[in-house]
Amino acid sequence: MYSGAPTPSPATIEDMLWSDPKDEAPEELRQTQAMMRRAGILLALAMVLGMIVVSLH
Repeated sequence: MYSGAPTPSPATIEDMLWSDPKDEAPEELRQTQAMMRRAGILLALAMVLGMIVVSLH
């Protein structure tokens, strides 16, 4: 049944208020994420090196 009412449009970025906070992580969180990323890479390299050492013996 059609009521004649307009269908609601999906929300867009233009609908946001100018005072809405930016969608960005705090500086401390970004630093922690970078540190964890470096630790993950270091751990992966250590595992590869350990596997190479174990396979040589």
